[in-house]
Amino acid sequence: MNLKQELQQLNDKLDKFRRKLAAAEQRGDDVIIAQFKREIAAVTKQIGSVKGQQTRLLNKQGSDIKGLPFHRALTKEEQADMGKLKKSVKGLVVIHPMTAIGREMGLKEVTGYAPAKF
Repeated sequence: MNLKQELQQLNDKLDKFRRKLAAAEQRGDDVIIAQFKREIAAVTKQIGSVKGQQTRLLNKQGSDIKGLPFHRALTKEEQADMGKLKKSVKGLVVIHPMTAIGREMGLKEVTGYAPAKF
């Protein structure tokens, strides 16, 4: 299971526990309230761990891509015909600023990274 799916499942569990906690609070069941508070704390801790793993993975990918010797912003014409560009440049990696890795790298425009000048 990848991190995104795991994070989604944990968020679903957290939502379920919060709804059950609210119902237990309405009934005034102190034992169940304490149990769900512990469950919520545990799931919140797991969510933090998974988000930390995602951040580390993105940082690693970003540093690997930034390690490529050549990069430049892509023109609108190059973006329009991405297939032709990728065929002409071996090892080209295109990063869009709105993707997770693009936000992590702090990009402002679509940028291509390659081992050789293009």
